[in-house]
Amino acid sequence: MKITVRNSCKDFRSYRAERVKSLFNCESGASFEIDAEIPVEDASWKIGLVVGPSGSGKSSIGRRIFGPEHVADLDAGWPEAAPIIDAIGESFDQATGALSAVGLGSVPPWLRPFHALSTGEKFRAGIARLVCQAPASVVVDEWTSVIDRKIARVGSMAFAKAWRRGPGRVVLLSCHYDIIPWLQPDWIFDTATGKFTGRCLWRRPPIHLEITETDWRYWPLFEPHHYLKLPHMIAAKCYVGTVDGEPVAHVGVGPKFEVGCMRACRLVIMPEWQGAGIGMRFLNEVSRYQAPGSTAGAGKCRLFFTLHTPASPPRCAGTGTGGSARRCCAEAARRGAGRASSNLRSGMAARKAPSSGPVTAGISAPSRASNSSRHASPDRRSKTLRPRRPGNAPAARLRHRRRLVSGQGR
Repeated sequence: MKITVRNSCKDFRSYRAERVKSLFNCESGASFEIDAEIPVEDASWKIGLVVGPSGSGKSSIGRRIFGPEHVADLDAGWPEAAPIIDAIGESFDQATGALSAVGLGSVPPWLRPFHALSTGEKFRAGIARLVCQAPASVVVDEWTSVIDRKIARVGSMAFAKAWRRGPGRVVLLSCHYDIIPWLQPDWIFDTATGKFTGRCLWRRPPIHLEITETDWRYWPLFEPHHYLKLPHMIAAKCYVGTVDGEPVAHVGVGPKFEVGCMRACRLVIMPEWQGAGIGMRFLNEVSRYQAPGSTAGAGKCRLFFTLHTPASPPRCAGTGTGGSARRCCAEAARRGAGRASSNLRSGMAARKAPSSGPVTAGISAPSRASNSSRHASPDRRSKTLRPRRPGNAPAARLRHRRRLVSGQGR
């Protein structure tokens, strides 16, 4: 595609204009010309990037790739008296899925109108609406120009993952080069050098997440971004993930005595890092630490985590044999200790109970239940968890024995 840009305006001859021309040896500023060769006729690409300094012709090139009618404004067309959840997508599931996919996973901003959002939230809401609209071809000008660079990089990565799921093509116009390895576009045209680069394998910079075991001292930083307001978990330990010393992720792990395992809760990823894929990797590492047989988690129980986000139905994640938190262990909390599993309602094949004790969907069940508890109903698991011991009879039986001893029971 050969693109020729010829922009011109009136050549003004006021006193100040003429003085500027004479002082800086500038004959005229009334014309701008640029020629670009961008071979994008192949329809197999999905994301293109035109990058360069301000005033180098990015907007003019963008208007000529698909036409001026295909240039989108992320900040235009939002209702003044409605939250963004009502202005995005055709359905509730589509809206929440798009917002979560681009990294705007915090629920409170969904209930605010667009003008009440922060600059970073406006950017993510705009690209979420663009993902829902899914036009066949679109151009977005001033990409990440007015937001923090950290949000720009992570937001570009989240947008690229969400956009590539659809069939459309998008051309982004930006003056920042730092988003290139995070966005990983199919082609790049640099207006500063006039160089076209396409079909490269971009290596995204690594994110080094350091996980530390701690207490609840960091929870006030994450609590505003959690969807529930609950007291601290009982007998729980907290794990905090940091990137370059900045708190990024938090999860609490506490015992769940009715199934003999550990339960993860209070998982929060900071909004500026949502969409980068940190959450599952962070939970997997914490799960691997809890897995029995591992070097760090020797002697500990299995861990499961109930994942319930607005973009997906409730599901459960357990460590499994590989230490991955993606293994489903639904209904594990319903099963009594020492009761061998049958088929789970989710359709997974139940594992065979090893000699050391029964296992239910990757969660080690305690082996201290009596034989009678194996035939107990799952609804009465609270009774099966306490084996009968000598001298531990109910109070009514004890009173009856006292009456027999004293001769009052006959």
